[in-house]
Amino acid sequence: MNNNRWDLNGKKALVTGATKGIGLQIARELLSLGADLFITARNEGDIKKTIAEMGGSRVMGLATDVSDASSREKLLEKVSREWKDLDILVNNAGKNIRKKTPDYSPGEYDEIMETNLRSAFELCRLFYPMLKTSGNSSIVNVSSVAGSTAVRTGAVYGMTKAAMDQLTRYLAVEWAADGIRVNGVAPWYIRTPLAEAVLKNREYLEEVLSRTPLGRTGEPEEVSAAVAFLCMPASSYITGQTLFIDGGFSVYGF
Repeated sequence: MNNNRWDLNGKKALVTGATKGIGLQIARELLSLGADLFITARNEGDIKKTIAEMGGSRVMGLATDVSDASSREKLLEKVSREWKDLDILVNNAGKNIRKKTPDYSPGEYDEIMETNLRSAFELCRLFYPMLKTSGNSSIVNVSSVAGSTAVRTGAVYGMTKAAMDQLTRYLAVEWAADGIRVNGVAPWYIRTPLAEAVLKNREYLEEVLSRTPLGRTGEPEEVSAAVAFLCMPASSYITGQTLFIDGGFSVYGF
């Protein structure tokens, strides 16, 4: 049995939104499996802290606002100076503004769309040549169960994740001949500081758990493990899929 199917030794990975929550754990997971990392987030201090925490020898980073075109271009310039190709792109950066649909301002709509959806679309396009040069690369888009069902997160957030799932399918077909696999993961409530702000409402938490067959929220490690698998040679015949990491929430009927 070829155990190299189950590691990422020698792979070069770019992870956005990589200093907190799910993104931070994805970065840690990929690093632990042998990948070299390039991480991004908006705050330069958080980037430096994360690199120091991870040891730094196989980790680089750049403060990047992925919703901004010039910032994305600077990211491409920096990464392409360091590496000739790219094996893994994880589009994790995202945000939400929880409101009822009539209450969103045009600016808030644009902010969520640019951060969650356009950033992923544009980063895939910008890094396409490097991913193609690799010849055996993976894109993983971090979506949400909100992309397939209503979960009270706000319509705009749900729209971005539904579109991300469709982008995953389209790119998987379009770029398969270039040796680029494209998949996604769709978490439910994962125990991160951002989720804790909502789940501290005991009544709300109990309602969430009542709709989750496994009876608990997820852990960041349970998302990062799935992302890592989708980047491994072991998943080489999987593309165009969005894997739900939700404790059974998405299939729970009555």
